[in-house]
Amino acid sequence: MPAGRQIPHEGEAIILRTWPFREADLVVSMFTRHQGKVKGIARHGLKSRKRFGGALEPATQVRAHYVERPRQDLVRLDHFEILWSPLRSAVSSSGLAALQLITEVLEEALPEQAPEDDIFRLAWTTLKSIETEGSAGAMRLPVTYFCLWMNRLMGWMPDLRRCTTCGADLRNQTIHWSSSSDGVTCPDDRPANSRTLSPASVAGAGRIFHSPLVDLVLEDAKAPVCPESLLVFAIAMLERHLERRLRSALALTMALTI
Repeated sequence: MPAGRQIPHEGEAIILRTWPFREADLVVSMFTRHQGKVKGIARHGLKSRKRFGGALEPATQVRAHYVERPRQDLVRLDHFEILWSPLRSAVSSSGLAALQLITEVLEEALPEQAPEDDIFRLAWTTLKSIETEGSAGAMRLPVTYFCLWMNRLMGWMPDLRRCTTCGADLRNQTIHWSSSSDGVTCPDDRPANSRTLSPASVAGAGRIFHSPLVDLVLEDAKAPVCPESLLVFAIAMLERHLERRLRSALALTMALTI
């Protein structure tokens, strides 16, 4: 960026996280469609309802207006227009936990200022699905969909069809996996303390990778598309590659079992 030149930006964004800065300012981490993850300063963000209002809540989808400045890591946030907010209606404990998981994964997984349109569309679609699905049981599908696709788009999703160790065909079989090992295995090569995915779980993953979420939601209302074990597996794969536990995962698991 040339010295002294300020570049204005306007576009869709998802709020990921905020934290206090100085007296009344906020640092905001947001996932923008055209620039990827961006951090900026919302001057008087704790007080200015005219410019920001409820637009700083995590998972809120906004049209962001901000300015990129030379030699500055943080952009200057001017104002946000709310496109969709999780606060527009009552949010259940499972819905809140689902929103927190999505924003936490995006915050931890995405590099700074690297556009990821596929991931942006995935997050946008999943958040809208969570808005319309209110019961705890209905949250499992969209969150599993998001976690599996995040693994795939980040290059972390193992091939569920082949044993990583011996190359055996695992289709229509129970497979073994461990949060401390890459890939999946046959029973003979399973690592210590391994867990399993049934053929039904593997089939559910296949349906998720080949069907739009809106169609799966309709199917799930009649018969569950994916067992609980598939969500456990998807979260474990994310945590393995992020090299940290997801704070929101425990809250989500508890909410889904209430």
